[in-house]
Amino acid sequence: MTQILPSLLACDFLNLNQELTRLEEAGVDALHFDVMDGQFVPNISIGLPILEAVRKGTSLPIDVHLMIEQPETYIEAFKEAGADMISVHVEATNHIHRAIQLIHDYGIKAGVVLNPGTPIESIKHVLDAVDYVLIMSVNPGFGGQAFIPSMVGKIRELNDYKTLHQLDFDIEVDGGINDETAKACISNGATMLVAGSYFFKHAQYREAVQLLKGE
Repeated sequence: MTQILPSLLACDFLNLNQELTRLEEAGVDALHFDVMDGQFVPNISIGLPILEAVRKGTSLPIDVHLMIEQPETYIEAFKEAGADMISVHVEATNHIHRAIQLIHDYGIKAGVVLNPGTPIESIKHVLDAVDYVLIMSVNPGFGGQAFIPSMVGKIRELNDYKTLHQLDFDIEVDGGINDETAKACISNGATMLVAGSYFFKHAQYREAVQLLKGE
């Protein structure tokens, strides 16, 4: 069953508590929380105080995506603020295996992230240690971008590798997800979809969930 994770960057922050209630009622599986530092990506986004507020407002799992340099420095802080899952970019740390171990040491799920131009080969030696792999289907840093079509092949390649080696991790995809690109991702092995602009433009969030799942 495909999981749908709305990206909170696209929600109405003036009415955050109401948004969280609507998301729960819509039956989303978890919430995606993007953290940007203005260094690893050319933008600055939400951080620890907002995560703490979100944690108080919902019982949904929170998937924290760290688009920051030296992410291992902040793993404990984001876990304490309410993260249930933390993913880090292989490109952002010299010690990706250590970062994954550290996330697990705090008792939460660990993910590794690939930018569009980063090959799967760069993470093959940690795939037996992660709970999920996040494939970026746009260049990270800004919402509202168009899905990069070649990422469908990357999803398929990763899923084939997973099957061949009998590994057990989820494949998450983030960037340009709508009802059409969702179909392509799911049919090639994606099990978790992050949707921002597309999701929050719907007046009825449950409809967005159903469209993305192909129901």
